[in-house]
Amino acid sequence: MGAALLITLREGIEAALIISILLAYLRQLGRRDRSYLIWWGTGVAIVASLAAGALIFNLGGEFEGTGEQLFEGLTTLTAVCVLTWMIFWMRRQGLRIKSELQDKVDSALVTGGLALATLAFVAVLREGIETALFVFAAAKGTAAGTGVAGQLLGAFVGLAMAVVLGVLLYRGGIRLDMRTFFRVTGGLVLVVAAGLFAFSMRELQDAGVLPFLTGIAYDVSGTFADDAGLGSVLRAIFGYQADPTWLEVLAWIGYVGVTATLYLRPALARPVEQPAR
Repeated sequence: MGAALLITLREGIEAALIISILLAYLRQLGRRDRSYLIWWGTGVAIVASLAAGALIFNLGGEFEGTGEQLFEGLTTLTAVCVLTWMIFWMRRQGLRIKSELQDKVDSALVTGGLALATLAFVAVLREGIETALFVFAAAKGTAAGTGVAGQLLGAFVGLAMAVVLGVLLYRGGIRLDMRTFFRVTGGLVLVVAAGLFAFSMRELQDAGVLPFLTGIAYDVSGTFADDAGLGSVLRAIFGYQADPTWLEVLAWIGYVGVTATLYLRPALARPVEQPAR
């Protein structure tokens, strides 16, 4: 349940942060009477996200054999791409989210109530769709021991923690260094994504789409299985496999190597514009 918990906790905190910024800015403007529109948009987005998640899981259950492997492989690969983009987008643009949301609130207040509700709906729905996609990938790619049910439980626990932390942050009950939080969880999520990426390669191999490097790189299932004990914990969090193919191993190493290099490098300072003379 570790992978789903980590992913939903991070995504939930992002959504809670967005809602908090919108509500706090309305309070700052003296327009708390419009706060209900934020909650309406948020509520509809949550319902839509749950429906999207149910649809993805139901679609996955409709396939068997090669079709199932192909669907799970492509869906997981899509989740990894979106997950990777999201991590690096947040690293680059995170500090500008507050000002951008406030600008959108100003425009929405001029346009009308529906625009404000739509702003909340779109912002939260994006996080919700991402979460549904990631939970499906984690449930298929890292489930072991407790199976899919364990990952779903982890997802609900992560979301519940995010709601509690979001309320405390909004009410000032706790202080959290958001930059450090997103940087640390971002690094951990990239490791989870590496396991999902390797899993997607294995599924596409089994489906016959990637018919190369299919030999088993090593097999320690007899001494360190991935479905019991510590091995199941590592699989649930990082997608550990006791008998990976060579493509899985190279995919994991390549993904971690590239993303870690880009993620850990110092952010480039933005050039300071010189006043015109």
